[in-house]
Formats: sequence, C-alpha cells, structure tokens
Amino acid sequence: MTDENGGTGERGITEATGGVTTLTRSDFVSDQEVRWCPGCGDYAILAAVQSVMPKLGIPREKFVFVSGIGCSSRFPYYMNTYGLHGIHGRAPALATGIATARPDLQVWVVTGDGDGLSIGGNHLIHALRRNVNLKILLFNNQIYGLTKGQYSPTSEKGKVTKSTPFGSLETPFNPISLALAAESSFVARTYDVERKHLPRILERAAAHRGSAFVEIYQNCNIFNDGAFIALTSKGGGGNRIYLEHGKPIRFGSDNEQGVVMKPDGSLEMVDVGAVGEDNLLVHDEHRDDPSLAYALSRLASGPTMPTPLGVFRD
Repeated sequence: MTDENGGTGERGITEATGGVTTLTRSDFVSDQEVRWCPGCGDYAILAAVQSVMPKLGIPREKFVFVSGIGCSSRFPYYMNTYGLHGIHGRAPALATGIATARPDLQVWVVTGDGDGLSIGGNHLIHALRRNVNLKILLFNNQIYGLTKGQYSPTSEKGKVTKSTPFGSLETPFNPISLALAAESSFVARTYDVERKHLPRILERAAAHRGSAFVEIYQNCNIFNDGAFIALTSKGGGGNRIYLEHGKPIRFGSDNEQGVVMKPDGSLEMVDVGAVGEDNLLVHDEHRDDPSLAYALSRLASGPTMPTPLGVFRD
C-alpha cells in the first residue's frame, strides 16, 4: 500500500522485513474512544483480540468484524479493520453473506448471550450447521447488560432480575451444547481474564477453516458481578478443567480429580487416586462424532462448579 506521496501506508515496512508489512497490536486499535463500564470484561477480550490479530499474518484489509446489538456489539468500532454494526441478532446472517461473497476475507462475528441466543438464535444455529467460514465469539455474561439487567437465555434458574422479580423459571441454554448440536466444526470455551488461555483459543479459532464457535465467559460487573467467580478467582483454579487433546482429563488444585466415562456413556468426576490415571478419559477433540464433546459440555450445570475450558471439538 502506498499513500499519495508514494510512501507506505502501513507501519513496520522496513528493509529488515524484506518489504513485508509487520503489524503490531497498535495497528488494530482504532481512533474511537472505548466506552464500556469501567471494569467490564469486554476490555480484556478486546485487548486479547487486538494482540492476536498481528500474529495471524493477515493484512488488516482482509479482516471484517460484524456485530449485532448489545454491549459486545460495539466491538467493530474499536478494531482498526473493516467492520459492520448490524441489527439485533442478525450478525451471523450478515457475516454469512460477506464470507460467501468474499471467501478470501477472515470474517469475525462478535455477539452476546442475548443477541446471539435470543433474537439471533435461528441465524446462529444455521450459520454453524452450514459450516460457514466464520469465527463467532459469543460473550456470555448471563445477563442483558445494555438494557440494564434483565435475565438472558443463559441466566441460571431462579435468577432475580427486573424482568424476573420472582426468579427465572426457565432452563438456561448451554451455548457449547447448542453449538455442538448444530454441528459446528470448531467449538471452544474460555474466559475474559485468562491472559494466556484466551489468546491461544482465539488463535486456534482463527486457524480453523469453517464455523468456529468460541464461548467467552465475560463478567458484567454492573448487573451480574461475580457470576464466574468460582472459576476466575485465585482460589478457583481447582474448578478449571482444561481440555488438552490426547491427554487424560484431570483437574483440581493438585490435579487430584479426573473424569471417567461410565458404562452407559455418561461422564463422572472422580478422585484419581481411587480409580487410577489409566482409567481416566482421554480427550479427543478431532473425533468426527461430536457425542464425546457433547458429554463434556454437560459435565457442569453451570460455572459454579468444575467446568471444562478449551477446545471441545476441532
């Protein structure tokens, strides 16, 4: 790229790089003021995405970020790439059109648990089942933040909010189970303040050709503060079940806990000392059949107990 004076329009083009553009995080930071509530988990996710983009070796003009409506949907404004702020729930449909017309682009969808699973649920599942080449980031804070604290499709049963003053009666969606049932070819989970794990998962999603769905637990410190404290606190390490391909599934503060498959195919958390490591379930993220990944997605009923994190299926 050259400017009107014949100079380079990109940063980092030097003789040392052989004329190849070397991008940094700052190249992906737009000139827009970031306007989320102080302490919002979205800041951490934005920083992680901006830090990962330069590592992909893709020019900025080949990225498109598409969003719907919600706090997370301000994302395209803050990325110095092409972007589109769509209407409520329609981001996967808009992104499908872009990715289909321009397969040379890397198209990212940024949505939330309300935007993506309520009014946008139909668009989401069909984008996944069609295996459209999209990277879908679903920020899950288990609440409607932009509209001031109503319960969302992922809010737990009994959740007292402005729209459920007597507690929610509905069973919440499990976004990982939903994505797997829709046959998404890449499904993963991470959380906002995981400074090492989150970027790794983003890089894995970016490298995947097809529908890549990443659920990101994201704290809303105004309307649902502490929803994921059992995982994210300093003492919550024992509740994080990190999935690693080809390795026995172990967790706990000293890796003393594990996961086994029972004769009926269901999974159970056990003491490793009682059953032996050889009997633990070995994670296989590359299985064509998503049933194992689905069983892992049902291991935890919510983020208040030991919860799998990482790539469920690739």
